[in-house]
Amino acid sequence: MSSEAKKAGRPADTAKREAILAAASRAFFESGFAATSIEQVAADAGVSKVTVYNHFRDKRGLFAAAVECECEKMRDQFAAAPDMRGSLRDRLTAIGEAMVAFLSRPEMVQFERRIAAETEHEPAIGAAFLASGPHRMKAAFAGLMRAMVETGEVRIDDVDLAVEQFAAMCKGMGDLERRFGHPGDPNRDRERIEGAVEVFCRAYAVDDCDRN
Repeated sequence: MSSEAKKAGRPADTAKREAILAAASRAFFESGFAATSIEQVAADAGVSKVTVYNHFRDKRGLFAAAVECECEKMRDQFAAAPDMRGSLRDRLTAIGEAMVAFLSRPEMVQFERRIAAETEHEPAIGAAFLASGPHRMKAAFAGLMRAMVETGEVRIDDVDLAVEQFAAMCKGMGDLERRFGHPGDPNRDRERIEGAVEVFCRAYAVDDCDRN
């Protein structure tokens, strides 16, 4: 096959891969790993079973790719959400609101439940999720925090720990409750974020937390 023919086939291959991943994500996160079949995913994606196997080798590989795809969506949405202009308090509030809003989405709650269930059988799935999603988000937030340290807005010895503290305060018990079917409480979420910002500023801000 000529190089021109190979290049011409790549867009179709990409479209097939995207269709397979979309179908697989819906099936895995609605029905679970065990109840999802390659045959059904192939039918939903409009491709053959052989095409699915050629792209992902087996069902475990397909699931891992679907997890990575969802994690990429997580990173993209989270990274675009906070507005880093304004005072330190404004920026911290924006980060807290973006994080809690993202984690409160029903599809995110369902996604984490599925990942937790599959991790019991395949620890590598959990490790891949943590590396692709939460750990990268933490690294991005830590980068913002280190920039605040460099500008003299905050004084923090252990940035990674401070990031974890802030995230934990913003989520409170709400994150755990949602995973077990408790309805969300936007008012309480807002109070948690406000409290987290206040505590964080008192602990780490060099001057008035409202400074620009």
